[in-house]
Amino acid sequence: MSTYLPTLKQLQYLVALKTHGHFGRAAEACFVTQSTLSAGIKELETLMGVTLVERTRRVVRFTPLGVRVAEKAQRILRDTEDLADMVRASGKPLAGELRLGVIPTIAPFLLPTLLPRLRAQWPDLKLFLREETSQAACDALHRGQLDCVLLALPYMCGDVEKADLFDDRFLIAFPPGDADGLPEHVPADTIDETKLLLLEDGHCLKDHALSACNRPELRAEAAILGTSLHTLVQMVDNGLGMTLIPEMAVEAGILAGTRVVARRLDADHPSRRIALVWRRGSPREKEFRMLADALKAAA
Repeated sequence: MSTYLPTLKQLQYLVALKTHGHFGRAAEACFVTQSTLSAGIKELETLMGVTLVERTRRVVRFTPLGVRVAEKAQRILRDTEDLADMVRASGKPLAGELRLGVIPTIAPFLLPTLLPRLRAQWPDLKLFLREETSQAACDALHRGQLDCVLLALPYMCGDVEKADLFDDRFLIAFPPGDADGLPEHVPADTIDETKLLLLEDGHCLKDHALSACNRPELRAEAAILGTSLHTLVQMVDNGLGMTLIPEMAVEAGILAGTRVVARRLDADHPSRRIALVWRRGSPREKEFRMLADALKAAA
């Protein structure tokens, strides 16, 4: 039997370094100094008698063994989180800490309405929010840094369970005057691909909007410029083009103070599905389903 077992803190440092590929960023993620993190990993290597990380001035490179150890360490840390979750779930439901990831095209439009209701329903719940793109949120979920994620589907998030909340329809936002004479439900073939503005890569809303239109040529022709929905709305208001926005954003007032006119998209699948997802097999599944029911009722 090994005379030395790594500490969870050392494994956390190693996984953070593998995730960020930089000592400074890894230390920041662990809320320690760079020297503390570096010393922790060095101690881990010394006591195990192996080299896990090759250090140069410019590059952090993991050895083949270091890659395997980091992958195993990540699973150990996640299992440790699940152990804590199992104990927590045996007590009062939805009490204590819960780390919820939310994507940027949901967070500012849904949370202001939902959070006061959640606080009123579960006053002992300490909800920590983290706004991430879909890919970053799913990665954080599987690393154990998040407990569950408010996500727009379809999206490949790995081995997860989900609870569907509601469908969020797409609307076409037109510059002032461009919607004159158009019906309340505008066919997708009305979209001028040379004037279409979409979010930049990394936002799943772009893919959902293009899929709803069912026009493959839009992917090649669309001018992908915006970094946020608010930016796109300002572009449209200034006559730079048209865009697709989710109904929840319009209901939350994103068009307030603008001259933008929104019409519903007429298409076979004109919406995205909003869902709560969590790791498959999580001991807190019952709590997450309770949370999903509350979110669905509030929304």
